[in-house]
Amino acid sequence: MTDQQIMWVVFLALFLLTDIMTSALITIWFAAGALVAGVASYFGASLIVQVALFVSVSLVMLLFTRPIAKKYFNSNRQKTNLDSIKGSRVKVLETIDNDKNQGKVLINGVEWTARAVDDVIIEEGSYAEVKEISGVKVMVVPWSGEI
Repeated sequence: MTDQQIMWVVFLALFLLTDIMTSALITIWFAAGALVAGVASYFGASLIVQVALFVSVSLVMLLFTRPIAKKYFNSNRQKTNLDSIKGSRVKVLETIDNDKNQGKVLINGVEWTARAVDDVIIEEGSYAEVKEISGVKVMVVPWSGEI
């Protein structure tokens, strides 16, 4: 085995290991390019041809197969708890007043400390919408939709 062939095998192994460890289809495209370049090296292609094959095959694989792979491999992606909270309607348990450093809301049966996004006061018993999460506090605005 020549040095160039060993180099492509090492690149192939690194790209595959990285992809296996992350399971996010990040480097599989480059592994395909390294495989083609390694085969070209085996058949005696120059280093310039090998690198050109590596770059072109990697780009073609990335551009044409990644959208398909993302569609099928990420189709069942589950939202995290934090993702599912954003945009949800919540009940205000304690009046939200940023000046008094007070406010609590109920989210999925759990009490959260809340602050108003625009420094408005949101009264106890009303509803609010979660806009973002900042540390252990939810940032809310008064609910403007139907209840």
